Amino acid sequence: MTAAPVLYLSHGAPPLADDARWTAELRGWSAGLERPRDILVVSAHWEAAPIALSSTTGAPLLYDFWGFPQRYYEVTYAAPPAPELAARTARLLSEAGLPVARDESRGLDHGAYVPLVEMFPEANVPVLQLSLPTLDPATLYAVGQHLAPLRDEGTLIIGSGFTTHNLAWFNPRAGADASAPSASVEFDQWAAEAMAAEDLDALLDFERRAPAAREAHPRTEHWAPIYVALGAAVGDRGGSLASRSVIDGFWYGLSKRSWQLG
Repeated sequence: MTAAPVLYLSHGAPPLADDARWTAELRGWSAGLERPRDILVVSAHWEAAPIALSSTTGAPLLYDFWGFPQRYYEVTYAAPPAPELAARTARLLSEAGLPVARDESRGLDHGAYVPLVEMFPEANVPVLQLSLPTLDPATLYAVGQHLAPLRDEGTLIIGSGFTTHNLAWFNPRAGADASAPSASVEFDQWAAEAMAAEDLDALLDFERRAPAAREAHPRTEHWAPIYVALGAAVGDRGGSLASRSVIDGFWYGLSKRSWQLG
């Protein structure tokens, strides 16, 4: 079996479902992937330490957003629970000396189900979420390295965030295709170049090396999932990132650039 790839995707808010171009891009992306055995998602919207795993008993979706029309709170995504993946994930992390908790009350949040509705609409692949125990890039990279063996078992590992995420730029009246702020464009270009060059040192030190890092990410939780993805792609044997930028462009000023790794 060929190792499953690793994804870092910009997941969008619930109105992503109304963006015909972006949803088509996500569907086209998943159409080119082999059907995974299961999916492990690390979302920007779940920070918990020690590392926690989401429900394997069918907790409902977590509508972790406010002020949207009612129809966004009626979206369903009844993916099968993933108890086997939870056990395998917990074992790998525990063997690495990382404590793991279970949160059976935690359903999939919008960082997981919003893109999965578009990419795997049949909801027939088991899905598990893993929390961000920290926002420290090096620590998250190491977590990803410990999870790398899951790829050989057919698990699709997804880091779900946003390549730039400053909600001060979000202006619904300007429209989704409005020109992006220069800070968003600069960070996006730097990220694309650093990923293409496989410059892990620069990526891990992005707050000092990336242009407009503080503007692009006033808080870094939406960029943090990329480090789990990077670690899972490289593994503990120093493999190649072999990254490919699959989606690019901007949505209400935010970079929706997304990569496939490994």
